[in-house]
Order: sequence, then C-alpha cells, then structure tokens
Amino acid sequence: MLIKTYAAALQGISVTIITIEVSCTKGIQFFLVGLLDIAIKESHERIISALQVNGYKFPRNRILVNMAPADIRKEGAAYDLPLAVGIMAAAGEITADKLEHLMLMGELSLDGTIQPVKGILPIALKARDSGFKGIIVPVANGPEAAVVDGIEVYGATNIKEVLRFINGEDALQPLQINVAEEFRELKDFPFDFADVKGQENVKRALEVAAAGGHNLIMVGPPGSGKSMLAKRLPGILPPFTLQESLETTKIHSVAGKIGTETSLMKIRPFHSPHHIISTVAIVGGGSYPQPGEVSLAHNGVLFLDELPEFNRNVLEVMRQPLEDRKITISRARFTVEYPASFMLVASMNPCPCGYYNHPDRACVCSKAAVQKYMNKISGPLLDRIDLQVEIVPVPFEKISLRTRSEASIEIRKRVIGARNIQQARYKAYADIHCNAQMNSKLLHKYAVPDKKGLELLKHAMVRLNLSARAYDRILKVARTIADLESCNMIKPNHIAEAINYRNLDKENWGM
Repeated sequence: MLIKTYAAALQGISVTIITIEVSCTKGIQFFLVGLLDIAIKESHERIISALQVNGYKFPRNRILVNMAPADIRKEGAAYDLPLAVGIMAAAGEITADKLEHLMLMGELSLDGTIQPVKGILPIALKARDSGFKGIIVPVANGPEAAVVDGIEVYGATNIKEVLRFINGEDALQPLQINVAEEFRELKDFPFDFADVKGQENVKRALEVAAAGGHNLIMVGPPGSGKSMLAKRLPGILPPFTLQESLETTKIHSVAGKIGTETSLMKIRPFHSPHHIISTVAIVGGGSYPQPGEVSLAHNGVLFLDELPEFNRNVLEVMRQPLEDRKITISRARFTVEYPASFMLVASMNPCPCGYYNHPDRACVCSKAAVQKYMNKISGPLLDRIDLQVEIVPVPFEKISLRTRSEASIEIRKRVIGARNIQQARYKAYADIHCNAQMNSKLLHKYAVPDKKGLELLKHAMVRLNLSARAYDRILKVARTIADLESCNMIKPNHIAEAINYRNLDKENWGM
C-alpha cells in the first residue's frame, strides 16, 4: 500500500514542501531514501520505541520510504512524526483519509513525546499558502504556528494523540491566537531617557537615527555614557507592524530562539555581541547555514560596543548587508539568503588611552597612535554610518541635578510621527519603509535641498573631503530631520544639522 504524508524542509527562511511516500509490501526490510542526514536515518529506532511504548507495533513488512524531492537535503529529527504516521497508515493500522490535507512536523522521544522543532512559523505560512487545511505541530510550537490565519493548527503532546486523531477516535482542538491582543501586551522598557542627565546632542542624534532607521556611531571617553544611551534606543523605536513582526519572528524561529511562552516577537530586537565574535557568527553560515547576528537584529538594532576591538574581517563583512539589507550565504550545493535590515549602533573610544579631546584629562597618545587607532575602522565602513557623534562626559553640576530629562515615551511619539510620514511616502515601494532605505532614485525625488542648502552641502563636501556615499547619507538624514518637524521641504538648517553629524570622519579627526 502506498501512502503519502507531508512535511517541510527549511533553506534559510525559505520552505520547500516535502512529500513522504511510504510503500508497505511483503518482507521485513526497511529502506529510507531521499538525500537524508544522519538524524533522519536514525529516526527508525526512535519511531519503533515511540510506537511500542504507546501500545502500537511497528509493522513487520518491507517498508520503503522516499522523501521527495530527492535533490533537496533534509536534516534534523523534525520528520519523525510524519514518518511514523506514514508508516502506520501504509501498514493499514490507521486510516489515511485526513493525510492529504495535513502537514505534520515533530521530533519523537523514545516514549512518544513530541519535542519542539525549529522554523515552525515559516513552515505554517508555507502550509497555508500551499492549500493545506491543517498542520500538526508539537504543543510547545503551537502558539508560534497559531498566529497564521487561514489554517487549523493542532498542538500535540505525544504520538498516540496524533494517531487517534487521524484515525477519528479522538479530536485535537485547533489553537486560537488573537494577534491584535498579543500586540497590546507590550512590556515596559527597562531603560528610559528620563534617567539620562545632560547629553542633549547625543539624545537628539539617537532620536534622528530612530526616526529614519539610520546607522550611528558614538565616539567618546570611557564613562561618558555611550553604552547607557545605546541601551535606551529600543524605548524610542516605533512599534512593530504585523509584517515586520512576522519577518523577524521567522528568522528567530529558524534559529530556534523563539520561546514557548510567546507566539510573535513584540519588541524590536536589540543584539549586542561581544567583540570576540567570529565572522560566521556575525553574518551567519556553517555547513548548513544559520542566521547570524545581522539577521537576528533584522528590523531592530545591532549594537557593537568598543568597535575597534572587533576583528577587522568581522567589520568588513558587514559592509554588504549594511548596503543591501540582506546577506547571501553560498555553498557548493545551495545558496541561502537572510534578511538583514538592521540599525547599526556602535561606540568607541577616541584613542587607545580613551581621553583624546577630553575637556579635563590629558591624552597620552601620540597623533600617530590616535590615527592608527581610528584606522581600525575602514573608511568604507565609516561611510555607511549616517550619524557620527562625539560624546563628552557630563559635568558634575548636571549629574547632581534631581530633575528628570525628557522621557522616552515623549521622544517616541515624535519618532512614530516621523515614521508615519515615511510609511505614507513609500507605501508604493516594496521593501522601503524608512528614509535610511531610500535608493538613489527616491533620494533624487524626495530629498532635494534648495539652492542655499545645496551650496552649504557643496562647501561641506570640499572642506571635509566627503565621499559620494556620504553625500547621500547627509541627504537621507536631512530628510529625516525635516520629517521630525513635519516639513515637506529640506531647508538649510536641516542640511546643517545633518552635516554636523559627519564631523567624526577620520580624515578630519582632531582638526
């Protein structure tokens, strides 16, 4: 008897439907074919134990299992459940009426418990788009899959429940998730700009960066508040849209970083890897590529503290995703593409001792040492950072003040207002949601300065020896500053403020 069950294979965040064909004839052999890894080949023993513990017998027949398409590599133990169900249906132990409209995913323990697996959200989306009526997943993955509307999601705890449900003996209840209610349950942010004394220019730069999705670097001595300010950035970022939340959750789902207590990511990710991170860990990769930090920070913030301490190769491989907002990982047999549209926020000391340009403490570094330290950050990478802000320590008089600064919630209102303007402006353009994502065509359409502004920009380009990429970045930042003021035109004061955020270009450092 020939039976088909359905599962799915992940390549990056892309999903391919896998058809599991099971033939059960006379004999006692077991064959499993279809470009499989070791975990799938070992599924035979897990399935036998899981069935026996739950009162079923593994069929004593010649069983041939083919996982098609055969040219796509399948890996992991997530195919245990569809394999077991297919074998039992082919042997006539259960009916096969429901299998045509069901997708199944789950790893089996020896006692038949169904363990959670990675990538359930993109798999559920693919199942719905492919016309399946339902999907059976581990109960721990249920909330994650249930956010997908248009398909019935069943959470199962063990294989006995699944076999009885398919046989019509018991009923599994479809899981229901109210996505709108999920989004309302936002937690308060632990860090607030109200607690920051002074640093008004840096807070303004962070507001501009958040409003336009721009990259930012803070340069200042130790203890000036660089990390403290960066940790408060998520509190002023606009809330997720449903589409952004789905995109980000899919990546974290594939990486196995979605907890069982949530279904959708509600807060933009903030990732801060240590400077000893490897090239593969930052951009993703491996024999079977997994998303790296640049993809896990998609639609959020990637914070690199003490930027010059990172390996130069690690920093240079970020140049392509910073420009293209995606990362492509190629292997001999396949190519995987992950989204990587993140805000890069970095911090660094101005010199090896940390006190170059300090108002009170003397720097002990030579000019050559300062230049060598700054040269750890390449010009092309620095060009891709829109706002370059110098930060100085807060004097004691301001630290001792008991008054609170402007709260994050007030700054966030202005940021959301500016983002709403940008959403309306770019609604006709796919994959462009904020000013930082503008291409050259849109830049010449929406970020054109007036004559005075153009003269000001020309003078700055010559004086600071800026590149053509820096020219584009200045215009994008100026467009964001204008949006914060709800101004349609880019005025000279907007250009001047945007230029002021380029005063840390390394060729002019300290002059």
